[in-house]
Amino acid sequence: MAVELDPRLLEILACPSADHAPLRVGTPDNPDAQALTCTACGRQYPVVDGVPVLLVDEAVMPPDGGIDTSDGGSDVRAMDGATSEP
Repeated sequence: MAVELDPRLLEILACPSADHAPLRVGTPDNPDAQALTCTACGRQYPVVDGVPVLLVDEAVMPPDGGIDTSDGGSDVRAMDGATSEP
């Protein structure tokens, strides 16, 4: 079952990393996962009992090293903060 959050809350939640990018429900591999995924760095934040755990230390880094360009945006490397435009 996918994460169910108030759409207004989801609009204001952002990744706590330096880029503060929006979050999307689920993970790239599982849209029904109990997680929120950063649209820039790809960190995956767990949702426990309906509460997003937005702590960088609790996040799961994606296996590709934190690069997510599926939204057509720029490459963002989460580990060193370096960016490059496509």
